[in-house]
Amino acid sequence: MDFNSALEEYNKIVESLEKLGLSQYEIKAFLALIMLGVGSADVIAKNAKIPRTSAYKVLDSLEQKGFIISSEGRPKMYKPEHLKTLKNRIIGEINELFEKLEFVESIFLEKGEPQLVYTVYGKEKVMRKIAEMIDLAENEIIISTPKLSELRKFVEKNIERALNRGVRIIIVTHPTQRVPKGAIVYRKTGLMATDIVCDNKSALLASPELNACGYTDNPALAQHLTHFINILIERD
Repeated sequence: MDFNSALEEYNKIVESLEKLGLSQYEIKAFLALIMLGVGSADVIAKNAKIPRTSAYKVLDSLEQKGFIISSEGRPKMYKPEHLKTLKNRIIGEINELFEKLEFVESIFLEKGEPQLVYTVYGKEKVMRKIAEMIDLAENEIIISTPKLSELRKFVEKNIERALNRGVRIIIVTHPTQRVPKGAIVYRKTGLMATDIVCDNKSALLASPELNACGYTDNPALAQHLTHFINILIERD
């Protein structure tokens, strides 16, 4: 393979990894680690040509997204997740996403008329909408998210108030995430997006980075999303 062909293949890999939600620094670190096999943050930063000051943040993000694994010790060492494991997880996440889309599509076909879904852009606005939903909930809140720690930075007080007024809160999240005391918790790997349903009346589906979401106060859509999350919970 000549240089131009190799560069073209590299650019295709970078483009594909961007579609999976990786930043430029994350892509550089991940590809450097694949070539290294194992390495410390300093070694990875040097080979990936990213700032050393950003290395730990980048590697922690890659680990949270399931692309790499770290080992305890000093210095902390990192290695890429087995590519077959990573491939199966990503395929599973994509299948989950399309199952959700099929649920929504089936409702539209069933009703024969548009069901109103509002789109919200910008992380701050998305968080405000989530906080509003939690504050208005009277009976039950279901939250399915791989980003619970980030979500709690913005709406932890809202969750606490909901628990204090007797709202049942069900959380589906990754095994490593810390959860609010008093919530019902289900640990699942392979979660991709953030889904929230309140009182089976309103629902929100957010992008992986929480910077955009679709919101509806249509009970039929909310109930279908609840059904989908229940299927997720019941899976082994």
